[in-house]
Amino acid sequence: MGFGLPAATAYDRAITIFAPDGRIYQVEYAFESVRRGWTTLGIKSRGGAVVVVHKKKQSPLVDEKIVQKIFRVDEHIGASFAGIASDGRVLVDQARHLALLHRFYYDEPILVEYLAKQVCDIKQAYTQHAGVRPFGVAIIFVGVDDNGPQLYMTEPSGRYLSYYAVAIGEKSGDATSFLEKNYNYELSLPEIIKLGIQTIANIAEEKITPQSIEAGYISVDEKKFKIMSIDEIKKYIDELIKEGKIK
Repeated sequence: MGFGLPAATAYDRAITIFAPDGRIYQVEYAFESVRRGWTTLGIKSRGGAVVVVHKKKQSPLVDEKIVQKIFRVDEHIGASFAGIASDGRVLVDQARHLALLHRFYYDEPILVEYLAKQVCDIKQAYTQHAGVRPFGVAIIFVGVDDNGPQLYMTEPSGRYLSYYAVAIGEKSGDATSFLEKNYNYELSLPEIIKLGIQTIANIAEEKITPQSIEAGYISVDEKKFKIMSIDEIKKYIDELIKEGKIK
């Protein structure tokens, strides 16, 4: 008489077990955490790079002003994430530590790709050891370095890719479709900021407000990542309404 687990569920009990078709189910479950996160997108163009987040109301008792989703990692790098917030916080802190060490050892700012790779090395290590679980978060890094404007997205599996525009989190598919139709690398920095806000407005179920959007940008001229204020975001929303691009 056998007491084995059903074949369909036997392969998700540990991170070190491959299914017969080569899948690691715990990693795929981590991707599901990302898909349930707030819609987050990054865009780069000749003028710089921007990251935009749709901050959905969680509860009337939560003070949304202290819920931060966009972070300055280094002077020339910003980041945001979708997925498990605690995992994202820990990895952003680790990215800051790595960027600081690079400046200390080499007296120069870290390349955005190299930072993304180092964070992915940490993520990948947590996909191959018993007793741990993968990080259930995808992180978008934007910045400007010696190679120009940069945009990278790191996956829970430890893979990272460079993008012109990328969306993660809830409704990322709709956001990606909108970006594919409206993106152009020749757009200026203000234009990609508008495109990011317009994308969120077009996929959101409710009307967006300056309080429901968080955004940060970096220009190729200044090479300094800045988190936008509510007043700055309101100005762009008003311009989009005046242009008839959002309601």
